[in-house]
Amino acid sequence: MSALLIALFWGLNWPAVRIALGELDPWLLRSTCLAIGAAALFILGAWRGHKIALPPGRQRLHLLIAGLFNVAFFNLLIAFAQLGTATSRAAIVTYTMPLWTTLLAWPVLGERIHRRGALALGLGAAGLAILAWPLAASGRLTIGVLEALAAGLSWAIGTVYLKWARIAADPLALAAWQLAIGAVAIGLGLAIFDGVPQLGPLSPAVAAALAYHALLGIALAYFLWFEVVGRQPASIASLGTLPVPVVGVLSSALLLGERPSLADLIGFAGILAAAALVLLRPAAKMQTTQIQATQIQTLASGGKPLKPTAE
Repeated sequence: MSALLIALFWGLNWPAVRIALGELDPWLLRSTCLAIGAAALFILGAWRGHKIALPPGRQRLHLLIAGLFNVAFFNLLIAFAQLGTATSRAAIVTYTMPLWTTLLAWPVLGERIHRRGALALGLGAAGLAILAWPLAASGRLTIGVLEALAAGLSWAIGTVYLKWARIAADPLALAAWQLAIGAVAIGLGLAIFDGVPQLGPLSPAVAAALAYHALLGIALAYFLWFEVVGRQPASIASLGTLPVPVVGVLSSALLLGERPSLADLIGFAGILAAAALVLLRPAAKMQTTQIQATQIQTLASGGKPLKPTAE
C-alpha cells in the first residue's frame, strides 16, 4: 500500500511542480517547500510521540550525506530539469533511478539480483528505453534531460548510502531531518545565487500546487519512502517506484496538456509489468511469514502444526 501511495503522491507531484515553477524560482520553490515539509513532519512527530532527536555521534554525518543526495541535490536538479525539458520526459529520465540503485546495491550492499528482480529490472529498463528513445533519435537530449538523469543517479546514491549507513532513527524523524538538511542546503544556494527572494501574491493554481507539493509530494511521500527503504532491500524498494513516471506522464497530459505518444504507451506497459512483479512479491512473502508464525504459535501451545492451504 505504501508503494502505491508513493506512486500516486510523487506522480501527481510532477505537474504540481511544473505549475508552481510558472511563478516561482527553482531555488525558492524547493527551499520553501522542503522547509514546510520538514516542519510538518516535526510537528506530526512531536504530536504522535515519535523520537525526533538527531541520532548520536557519527550517524549525524551519515544523515547529512544522505540528506544531500536524497533530498537537496535530487530536488534541485529535478526543478531545473523541468525548466529545460517537458515534465513528462523529465519524469521518465529521472526514474532510471531504480536501475542505478539495483546496480549499486549489488557491490555496496551485497544485494544479489535474483531472477524475479532481474526480470523486473529488464522490463523496467526496456520500458524506460522505449520512452526515452524519441528524445535520443531526434537529437533533443537537452540540458534538462541530463539534469533529470543526474537527479536519478543522486537519488540512487542516497538510497544505497542510507541502507549502508543503517542510521538508527524513527522513519518519521529520518524523513524530517533529511528534508530539513535539503531545505538548509538549497536555502544557502538561494542566498548565494539569487539573493533575497521577492515573493509576490500567487495565483490560486500556483498556491494550490505549492500546498500539494509541500505537504503531500514532499512531507508525506518522503515519510512513506524512507519507511519502505527501512524495511525492504534497496533494489526492491527502488523498483517499486517504477509506476511514478507513469502517473507523472498521465497527470501531465491531463493537467498540462502534454500528450503521450505510442512509444510512451508501450513503455508504460513494460514499467507497469516490472512494478507488478515487485509490488506483488511482498504480499506473497508476508503471507508465508504469517503461516510460519501461526505454525510456531501452534507448536508452542502443544498443538499440531498447521498446513498451509493452497489458494
